[in-house]
Amino acid sequence: MTTSEPELERLTARRVTILYRLDMIARGAQLSYDDGTPIDMVSEKTRLEAMVTDLDRRIEQLGRTVN
Repeated sequence: MTTSEPELERLTARRVTILYRLDMIARGAQLSYDDGTPIDMVSEKTRLEAMVTDLDRRIEQLGRTVN
């Protein structure tokens, strides 16, 4: 196992978690901060989509070094 493999696994797991959150948003979930203030779901969706795009790029780069 190279040093890149654990990082690749960690990024892949993080991507799955973010995709799950995006699915929840698509199904109408309403999240709120600890103080009860609702989170702007449009902004949250945009933020999470940008994170998935970044993770896809990083996973692809690491995948090339592992293989």
